[in-house]
Amino acid sequence: MSAIRIGHGYDVHRIESGEGISLCGVRIPCQWRLIAHSDGDVALHALCDAMLGALALGDIGKHFPDSDPQYAGADSKVLLQHCYKLVLGQGYCLGNADLTIAAQQPKLAPYILAMRESIANTLGVLASNISVKATTTEKLGFVGRSEGVAVDAVVLLERAE
Repeated sequence: MSAIRIGHGYDVHRIESGEGISLCGVRIPCQWRLIAHSDGDVALHALCDAMLGALALGDIGKHFPDSDPQYAGADSKVLLQHCYKLVLGQGYCLGNADLTIAAQQPKLAPYILAMRESIANTLGVLASNISVKATTTEKLGFVGRSEGVAVDAVVLLERAE
């Protein structure tokens, strides 16, 4: 395999009334909750898919099927750590990751630094290698109607020395 690999991940979760959401391992108090089999951290799910995709290892559903009760309510940081162990096991390490979170609500700007640090701490990498951005869809589509949250994630993996 080449010295670098690029992976892309995309995930969406519906939202409903609740008492807060978790994105990038950070709890955000709001009037919503994400609907999912695990803890619903759509950002970490997209990041898992990007890592797995970079090495052609399938997707998050292959590794953690929602039909398996052991993953009910699972902590997505644990899932991310498992995916990163697979990356390391293939002889690669994270060069950088870039995530874009599309959510009409809640406003995410106050949590961006904590999100970057959470991912970095979970993976044991520098926060300067993690980028997290947030956007709205200007009230267009399912995100704009506050029916869901979508996340795009891109990773660059480098051959470990």
